[in-house]
Amino acid sequence: MEKCLMGIDVGTTGTKVIVFDLQGNILASAYREYECSYPHPNWVEQDCSELIEAVYYCCQKSAAGIDTTKYEISGVSVSAQRSSVVFLDEQGKPIKMISWQDNRAVREVEEIEQKAGKERFYEITGLPLCATWILPKILYIRKNDRDVWEKTKKIAQLQDVVLRALGVDEYYSDESEAGFWGVWDNRYFRYSEELLEAFDIDIRMLPEVKPSGTLAGEITKAVSMRTGLPEGVKICVGLGDQNSAAIGAGIVEKGMMSVSIGTGGLATALLDTCYRDPKGQAMVTHHAVHGKWTFEGLQNAAAGVFRWFRDEIAAYEHFQAGDQVYEVLNKMIQETPVGAKGLLMLPYFAGSAAPRWNNEAKGCFLGLTLGHDRSCMARACVEGITLEQKDIIKSIQTDDIEFKVVRIVGGATKSEVWNQIQADMYQVPCETLKVNDAAALGAAICAGVGSGIFRSFQDGVQRMVKVNKRYEPDKENGLKYEELYAAYCRAYQALDEGGVFRHIDAMQK
Repeated sequence: MEKCLMGIDVGTTGTKVIVFDLQGNILASAYREYECSYPHPNWVEQDCSELIEAVYYCCQKSAAGIDTTKYEISGVSVSAQRSSVVFLDEQGKPIKMISWQDNRAVREVEEIEQKAGKERFYEITGLPLCATWILPKILYIRKNDRDVWEKTKKIAQLQDVVLRALGVDEYYSDESEAGFWGVWDNRYFRYSEELLEAFDIDIRMLPEVKPSGTLAGEITKAVSMRTGLPEGVKICVGLGDQNSAAIGAGIVEKGMMSVSIGTGGLATALLDTCYRDPKGQAMVTHHAVHGKWTFEGLQNAAAGVFRWFRDEIAAYEHFQAGDQVYEVLNKMIQETPVGAKGLLMLPYFAGSAAPRWNNEAKGCFLGLTLGHDRSCMARACVEGITLEQKDIIKSIQTDDIEFKVVRIVGGATKSEVWNQIQADMYQVPCETLKVNDAAALGAAICAGVGSGIFRSFQDGVQRMVKVNKRYEPDKENGLKYEELYAAYCRAYQALDEGGVFRHIDAMQK
């Protein structure tokens, strides 16, 4: 009987469960969508029970899809959206789940800055202070929703709740997601007594933190009936989704970076030391490999901007081509010269995250003339999105940190021309992967480590992560993109320092 591993990826809009063999081939998979709710402007919530039901459903479907005469599932682990907080009552029933996308706790961010200091908060946590993290959300609920707070006995992140729903006896966070509590000292791998005391947070309400790949429990008879998984399958502490995707992309060595371009975007790189950006702009979290760290550069709107272009500007092509519209747009981009005839697009359609962190920043096209057409605008969109990733990469590149290769994942990898644009823009070889669902694959590797099938994460990556295609950078195109990048930086600076972003933001509000 051959062993196989299950990775559960619990995302913002849906859950995907994939069963892999030990060579990283997909044996079975299942997916179920769900929705967010928006009770007020800037509020984003989800029904945690609905997400758990999606996990059970997808486990059943994927477990039923494998040949049980040939394969047995040896381990399961979880990749889940990070910084989404779940308030639980005494029986462990979810009372409220607030999404990572929620921005209601703006005043609480100000309170944290006043009590702890923005610079000190960053020094301890490795996170630029903002309303995304869990501490502001806890403070908000404690002040503004007494009914929820008085019923709350435990506070957890989504992965912790999913592990519990699979049969784990306690609530466990992994090291990579622990930082998002906003009270975790990721220099020393422990909760910060300074921050817990400053904000009167009872450590007993928070989960215990374990290294990724720690064996946490086994599938029980009751859970087996809900999931279709055999009793005794090992359950292992997993990872936050982006940290899991980095493992699924094979980022286990210094000098490697992953770039994910989906609705949003993210760059991740392994660090040997607990890096702190002098400007306090770079996110630093724990890597799956205990004792290592991960640089993260967040992009609020990436391929989501190109989807906007498809729907609003390329509506004619969309109407004509239907499901094949991206093939048409890719051909238009391919036939347009590098630099889109001097057209520049700033991709801040949802503000700027790393490395500039400016919620007031807006998207725009600069340089439009009567000589430009939709093909130029399509290429400018793709180049603008990639310029923001280049900006993120440059923010971490120092004399001590250089990158030999970039692993690219996400929906954008379906576009050959966009893959080549990334290689030319970064001037580093870019590789696509045979399994593009990197977060689920990372969770499966985690399960392999925790169940003893793999000696280490490096061993699991070597066996399961396979490169599909390599794109070499074109030096001539790289020089053109350096010129475009200089214009990109100057455009941002002029619009920001000139108060244009702020003025337009006020008008829109």
